[in-house]
Amino acid sequence: MKFFFKPVSCISFLFLFACGGGSSSSDAEIINPITPPTPNDLPECNPSGYEKTFYCTYTRLGLDREFYVYVPDDIFSKTANPPLLFNLHGYRRQAIDFLGYSGFQILADEDKFIVIYPQGSILPSSGEPHWNDTGWSSESPADDVDFISSLIDWSLTNYQINPNRVYATGKSNGGKMSYHLACNLRYRIAGVASVGGTMNPNTYSSCNPSHPTPIIHIHSEDDTVVPIDGNWRSLPLTEMMDYWNTYNACEDSRVTAITDENNDGESGEVFLNYACLNQVETNYFLQKYGA
Repeated sequence: MKFFFKPVSCISFLFLFACGGGSSSSDAEIINPITPPTPNDLPECNPSGYEKTFYCTYTRLGLDREFYVYVPDDIFSKTANPPLLFNLHGYRRQAIDFLGYSGFQILADEDKFIVIYPQGSILPSSGEPHWNDTGWSSESPADDVDFISSLIDWSLTNYQINPNRVYATGKSNGGKMSYHLACNLRYRIAGVASVGGTMNPNTYSSCNPSHPTPIIHIHSEDDTVVPIDGNWRSLPLTEMMDYWNTYNACEDSRVTAITDENNDGESGEVFLNYACLNQVETNYFLQKYGA
């Protein structure tokens, strides 16, 4: 059952669930993304050595920032305004490694969307790359909400992306940051998919979404770094699920068992919540017996 823990295995669901039009009963409650602001400073980009991938650098709010952007061939012959996906690595990880691990290039080629792999800045206390979701990393000098917002501006100018179809996904600290973006770039992030990263208490207490938000979350019940029962850095999984189900006004739900069909000792459950505002869904995959 390991394919459930590859971010690429769930993002196609996110694109599907984020595209529904509202019904007549919920349209009045939908707030559409605002008109994009004036673009920020432009990064300098060069071929990365990886196919169809550019490596970009620039200085933002006094910090040197870097990211990779993957642009499928003939994307603009298929769509004038492609979607954009941010793929956020975990704590202590590198964007270039996550580019290879997550495997979004194949899906981006098939469905014609652009992928940006941002690099987290160094947390001074540890010397390791991180995302500042204002929880355990509150000492961080980085404003990563501003960083991602500036990359949306840049993508609007350079790739004419669809501002209503900007998504965030990530693993662990990157997943936490994805939720933080949904709460703090609420007019700009259409949906979120997280692997092993729940909302931190600060994000939860200050979250103020502006539109129904499709959510996909994947987690192992054996995770000791971000336990499903929560800790001072992480909200309990069920509490987070309840928050988004309530916010999205989901009226129906069901639980489906995932059997161990390939005898790898792993199984799981899928918690599907549907009949939500604007036809979005919130889905949670809980893996049992291994990460």
